[in-house]
Amino acid sequence: MRKIIDDKRLLIKCSVMYYMQYKTQNEISNILGISRPTVSRLLKEAKDKGIVKIQIQDFKENYNHFERLEDEIERKYGLLEVIIVNDENDENTLKQELGKATARYLERILKNKDIVGVSMGTTLKEIYKFVSSESKVDATFIPLIGGVGQIGIELHANQIVMDLSRAFKGKFKLLHAPAVISDINIKENFEKEKSLKEVINYIYKANVAIVGIGAPTENSTLMATGYFDATYMKNIKKLKAVGDICLQFFDIDGNYEKFPDNKKVFGIELQKLKNIDRVIGVAGGNEKAESIIGAIKGKYINVLITNYSCAKKINEFV
Repeated sequence: MRKIIDDKRLLIKCSVMYYMQYKTQNEISNILGISRPTVSRLLKEAKDKGIVKIQIQDFKENYNHFERLEDEIERKYGLLEVIIVNDENDENTLKQELGKATARYLERILKNKDIVGVSMGTTLKEIYKFVSSESKVDATFIPLIGGVGQIGIELHANQIVMDLSRAFKGKFKLLHAPAVISDINIKENFEKEKSLKEVINYIYKANVAIVGIGAPTENSTLMATGYFDATYMKNIKKLKAVGDICLQFFDIDGNYEKFPDNKKVFGIELQKLKNIDRVIGVAGGNEKAESIIGAIKGKYINVLITNYSCAKKINEFV
């Protein structure tokens, strides 16, 4: 696995938290998802490399506007961590950069015996491609939602789970059920099936989750699933929907109750994400700013990986 202590960003972040924010090494360990001995090694290396002397050396030079913005958003919204990547002109390139940053983050925080819930989408499918070939974690990856309609198989949570488990040389479980079930009674019958019930119960044991955050736009993956048409999207906007996680909608304040179709989704209930220790929201593009804000306000995520211009919008939101 890539050596954690080679990450200059992490060296600076750890130093700022310890020397300027006066956090203990135990607190830093919990926030960054690394062991206390690793925190000690990072602080020592920061001194050895001259980043830290009596104070953080060349703070303005080393702690650039990306890291400053990360820190501001973390403080403003009470997030465990924010990671910002460069803006890209091409949407596909941006998704790859988000996938790469997420892969590096997972390499840092995943531990043996972790249970990792995974949602669906075009950004999350990029993550496994950037996991180091040396990575090996005895973690179990599990989908947070069933199979999604008409979109390509590579975007399904089941497929992303398999790709990630292979990349990390871990294990996986699959959820063989549709993502949306039109009749609540049928959904309840599905939930009684032993094989599905076992997987759902396992989902609620997850201590890490990776979720995409959707926006209700005509070009979104939501439309590609076939579950939602243009009329539905127009109506959902009238109810002030700004985003979704696992096909469950919420407004700018994170409220989900006024969207009755959320109950038709087969997978984790949106509000149950709050019970997971570390929920990593991965999304980018200016159109996702309000979606991300709603997800943060609803406390559905506590780690954010996004791009610079989107992060600026999030930070400027009042």
